[in-house]
Amino acid sequence: MTTLFRRIDLTALMLAIGGAGGALAHLAGAPMPWMLGSLAATALAVSVLETPLLGDYAFPMSLRTAFVALIGVMIGTQVDSALFDELVALPYLLAGLVCFVLLAHGGNTLIFRRIGGMDRATAFYSGTPGGLMESIAMGEGAGADIRVLTMQQFLRIILVVTLVPTALSIWTGGPVGSAAGVAPGGGADPVGPVDLVMIAAAAAVGLGLANFIHLPAAQIVGPLLLSAALTLSGGVDLHLPFWLIALAQAVVGVGLGMRFRGVTGRLIRRSLGLSLLSVAYMLAIGGVLALVLNRLTGLDVLQLLLSFAPGGVTEMSLIALSLSVNPALVSVMHVIRILMTVIALIGAARLFDLRGPAP
Repeated sequence: MTTLFRRIDLTALMLAIGGAGGALAHLAGAPMPWMLGSLAATALAVSVLETPLLGDYAFPMSLRTAFVALIGVMIGTQVDSALFDELVALPYLLAGLVCFVLLAHGGNTLIFRRIGGMDRATAFYSGTPGGLMESIAMGEGAGADIRVLTMQQFLRIILVVTLVPTALSIWTGGPVGSAAGVAPGGGADPVGPVDLVMIAAAAAVGLGLANFIHLPAAQIVGPLLLSAALTLSGGVDLHLPFWLIALAQAVVGVGLGMRFRGVTGRLIRRSLGLSLLSVAYMLAIGGVLALVLNRLTGLDVLQLLLSFAPGGVTEMSLIALSLSVNPALVSVMHVIRILMTVIALIGAARLFDLRGPAP
């Protein structure tokens, strides 16, 4: 019982630190403040509080999953008939994703092998543009340096979700995301207790159904599909209040920031330069593909760029939601990217004899 109370207290402490960081970033006019501010504050806190306060504490993944499910509901409420018009371009988008996965993984492996001096297995599994947990599991089985591999994969996501909103803020000349005002998806009308119960129910039922049928990225895809179906039916009007959107972003930021726990400054310095080069390379590929597909399909360049940016499904969907660029399509593209990456990873590992245990 004492251990349970200690875990609850530490979780509340980390959320308070993350929330404070998000609030400061919001006041400073930073892009995506509630996610990036909480990420930065948490990363700084865990480096200071590492011992003896935190001990064996781990941020509860069930809490993150619950808020990711809420994000799925949020994205599903943005689905309209325009999404189906855009799906006509799906063959072109799938071809673009195949090119992206192959070029990104191949180029990253060369960067980590030739410039970073990594061994073959570590470079190969560090270079995947998605499938974080599968890359770590298979890399460990293949004898990769798991600390370096894990750091490179975490930095890929963190750098993408940090650099993309920042670059867009510089490009547009103003903050993007919730720093620019009430985030899209948050209704102006008051949300009462009954609405909150319906939102929570949609998240829980969507998550349960997705887990039952083993959907990929179940925590976000299931609630997204269910809330999209409810929205398109016209019988239910779900809209999330801004405070709940900000809280979901802060929880995601805290979860990302906790990944810096136990990481030495030496390892970060060793990995950061390579990660910056890798991320810049992948964003360049995504930018070129976005321009080409814009000409072929007429889809918005920014929407396409976010669809190819190699961050996490949840984080990139949040950015798309805040920018009002059809987050549902962006989410679908990222789920497909991760599936393609894992399939290509397994095939290439067999081809080059770098096999680990199947994910």
